[in-house]
Amino acid sequence: MMEEKHQTESTYAKLTRTGMTARELFDALPPIPDLRVEVIEGKMLVSPMGSPEHGWMATRLHNALLPLLTQRGWEAAMGLNLCVEGPRDSPAPDYVVAPSDCPRWGKWELLASGVVMVAEVVSPSSVYTDRVEKRRTYALGRVPIYVLIDPIADEPSVTVFSEIKDDAYEVAITEQIGAPIMLPAPIDFELDTSIFKM
Repeated sequence: MMEEKHQTESTYAKLTRTGMTARELFDALPPIPDLRVEVIEGKMLVSPMGSPEHGWMATRLHNALLPLLTQRGWEAAMGLNLCVEGPRDSPAPDYVVAPSDCPRWGKWELLASGVVMVAEVVSPSSVYTDRVEKRRTYALGRVPIYVLIDPIADEPSVTVFSEIKDDAYEVAITEQIGAPIMLPAPIDFELDTSIFKM
């Protein structure tokens, strides 16, 4: 066990000494159980998996969209990594909708430009990342719709970002949790946000 620990530390020391980028370090890491590893705006973020309530909100979104997903032949999952072409950031949305033939970067990542929608559920540890950095990252990655479920805001809300221009979302519509909100094309679905009340 001691030898294995020493070997891991030596590998980490070697990686950091070589001046690897966050993306290169991300690519060199083995899977880490129960932790989410992402590259956002060139920084590697390692965080624990969310609380049960966090996961339940993503599941409730999935359940609401399930008839639409079935009708259109789309796939959906929680916690998949995407690859943003260009900077090769690798965000892991709480929820992602994509066609079954979505292009990939390697074996494990979907290309962000090929997905239909992503969603994040804000938690105390992800406030700035979800509200600011991921909004920029998903727009740069050409993700058509970004849904931000924010149960910890002063007034719990859902914001839908869409219509990308100059690598930024031009349209942001916010509704308090409990009110309906429209998910625009290519989703075209009115979401009843009362499903996020806990």
